[in-house]
Formats: sequence, structure tokens, C-alpha cells
Amino acid sequence: MRQDIVRLTPAAAARFRHLLETRGQGAAGIRLGVKTSGCSGYSYDLDFAREIGPGDVVVREGEVTLVLDPEAVPLLAGTRIDWAEDKIAARFVFENPNEKARCGCGESFAV
Repeated sequence: MRQDIVRLTPAAAARFRHLLETRGQGAAGIRLGVKTSGCSGYSYDLDFAREIGPGDVVVREGEVTLVLDPEAVPLLAGTRIDWAEDKIAARFVFENPNEKARCGCGESFAV
């Protein structure tokens, strides 16, 4: 278990807890990954982790369990996740020190 890979703000942790309690249906945690997409190369991928595999990297932040694909760890190392809400949007905000560029729409990033 590695605690230093990803950090959650209190707002993000509360939102993940809410999602697990209301929609998780027995999920083991939140799966966080990176997939190839967008104009900059990568995008963050969040889903419910139905199980924890033997190769998965597990990060526990309080009551929230994050499950990471080991191949995504180098791209996610040091990332801080926040939850932001304004008048028209609510979203997870990723502050990743590995990002070298981000597309104009904010949907993808490059390392």
C-alpha cells in the first residue's frame, strides 16, 4: 500500500465516500487510471473498483480506498485530487505535477 502516490482533499474524499455509499453497490473502492485519449494524449479514468487484483496498487485516504493500475502509477505520482462545484458544474480536479501540457478544453493532458 502506497500513501504517497495520490492525495485527496477533504472535499474529494467526501464526494468519493458519497458515491461509494449511494452508487457503489458493494464496490471495493474507486478505480483510478489513465487512458490514452484526447488531443494531449492522456485522460483520467475513474470507475468503481469491483475487486482488487493481485497487481493493483492500493492507496487508502481515510475511509476511501483508491485502486490504481500499476502501469498508471508513474503518471499519477504526486497527484492531488479535489472536488469543485460552481453554479453550472461539479467535477473532480486533478493537480498532477507530472503534467507538461493540458489541452484547451481540459479533458486531456501530456507528460
